[in-house]
Amino acid sequence: MAGGAGRRLMAGEKPLLLVRDRPMVAWVTDAFRKAGCEPVVVTSSQTPMTGNWCRAQGIAVQPSSGRGYVEDMIEAAMALGEQKPLFVCVSDLPCIRPDSICTIRERYEDSGKDACSVWVPASLTNAAADSMPYRERIDGIDACPSGINILRGDLIAKPQDELRILLRDCGLAFNVNTAEDRNRAEEFFRLHVRKNE
Repeated sequence: MAGGAGRRLMAGEKPLLLVRDRPMVAWVTDAFRKAGCEPVVVTSSQTPMTGNWCRAQGIAVQPSSGRGYVEDMIEAAMALGEQKPLFVCVSDLPCIRPDSICTIRERYEDSGKDACSVWVPASLTNAAADSMPYRERIDGIDACPSGINILRGDLIAKPQDELRILLRDCGLAFNVNTAEDRNRAEEFFRLHVRKNE
């Protein structure tokens, strides 16, 4: 999902914001490809350059009306005619790893549920309250949504029986909404990721 303007960052189109010298959307699409998924980037009128960048990289693009995250997600899934379960992921999660995606898929498939939401302990985010303000108790722990979900395409506009997964995965805790979030993501890469990855 790459249709948001990213006004809090004030740095152009949010999906194209560089983290470790690459656009955030590149980290996300690469992780999904390495996990065996074929990414489709959902853009809006607020992110035309993101669409251009994706097409230049051979990444499929699905335009949306830009009415909102949920509305655009439903619109895109319906336009693609997707009937099977599909991942939905924000484009501002540059530290996501392919092994995390595989873990989420396996736990979802084993659950028998229609849908899946992925959460991280709030203590891992170190984010300001205005950056990740939403919290819920998951498995008895104060948690934040990571921005990754699995939903059934054939039920995309309906409520779905949901598995909630809590992952203590630092890479899923860097949802970049502010300049401070970006600095934390850069530091995570510096400490945990080899230069050639």
